[in-house]
Amino acid sequence: MRRSGEIGLSFEYPKHVRFRCARCALCCGDAEDKIRSILLLKIEADHISKRTLMDLDEFAEEIEGFKPYTYQMRKTEDGKCVFLKDNSCSIYLIRPLICRFYPFQLKNLGNNRYAFAYTDECPGIGEGPQLKRDFFERFFGKFIGLMRENIQAIEAETNLRQG
Repeated sequence: MRRSGEIGLSFEYPKHVRFRCARCALCCGDAEDKIRSILLLKIEADHISKRTLMDLDEFAEEIEGFKPYTYQMRKTEDGKCVFLKDNSCSIYLIRPLICRFYPFQLKNLGNNRYAFAYTDECPGIGEGPQLKRDFFERFFGKFIGLMRENIQAIEAETNLRQG
């Protein structure tokens, strides 16, 4: 288990896992046996909207019951992410955290503990270099930073409304 500095959070990660993205875009849409939900934090949706000059409702829809996520990416008629163009992500540099993490996901175990898990459906699992602790530390740091930013953005918006 890895402790994450002063905030008292810790995470576990899979040992001996290899991964290299196969660039197959499996993660970017529905499969025959799986419906995918690309969930977005408020701050991610706002950032994508600003960078793409698109209104939020053009690429996302509000959702409830998936906190801290408040939006879900819209899909094309064939179940692919609206930003998937010619089998490539057109917002790759600003893609949501959930997309950056795939085929990994971070599960909340409670008591400030988290665990990285992965899906075997991804053809990149088992390929490439063995991932070390520092790989997961970087991911965990991105998660913590983005969650802090998201909370600050929500608080700022709430204060403006009440203001």
